[in-house]
Amino acid sequence: MQIKRIESIERQSLEQLLFAIPFFKAVKSSSEEQFETLLRYSRVIVYRPGEMVLRRGDGDQGLYFLLKGRLAVYADEALTGEPVNIITPGEVFGDLARLTHRPRSATVVADSSYRETMVFASDFSIFGDLASTRPINLHTKLLYYRNAVHNLRWKLEVYRAQFPRSELANSHRHIKLYVGEKDSLRELEALHEQARALADLLLAWNDRFGSLESPAAVQQSSQKTS
Repeated sequence: MQIKRIESIERQSLEQLLFAIPFFKAVKSSSEEQFETLLRYSRVIVYRPGEMVLRRGDGDQGLYFLLKGRLAVYADEALTGEPVNIITPGEVFGDLARLTHRPRSATVVADSSYRETMVFASDFSIFGDLASTRPINLHTKLLYYRNAVHNLRWKLEVYRAQFPRSELANSHRHIKLYVGEKDSLRELEALHEQARALADLLLAWNDRFGSLESPAAVQQSSQKTS
């Protein structure tokens, strides 16, 4: 494992990698100052094949995004059997533990078939309380939680497509969307509650079936067959 300081990385190359992640692209477009703040509290970590990225049972305030390579997710530390999930570039990971305030439910390792895996890690503690606006302001928090809710609902739809007869299949559709004042603290609070509820539901799916084809793989498969 090699930890790289943000300032040591060629800026254009870093931004090209980050712009593949909707959250960072949106922050950069809306506020250069907020984008720079996120960078100050972040680092890039490069892993060799087979190295452990996150361990089941750990707890931290990290917010992780895969920039290059591929990650394999296992249900335990022993790394036995087939991975229960595959993480591809542009995906956020490790967020379920933070949203649900539980220890990490899986172990994540750098895929051995890739020479190098690059992860962007941000310290999520700088987000502070929902109502705080420094150093992360309301708009940036809204961008994050909107993106989180979208990603969680998408993953739950993937589960629903794979197991349509499960009693969990339509559960996420009963978690109401926010219809109030936009760009407000009230919207942020509602998105936060949605994200927590959806994260709990995704963990229930994981516990029940223990296997989920990555959304990126499903999307690529559907494109090939359409």
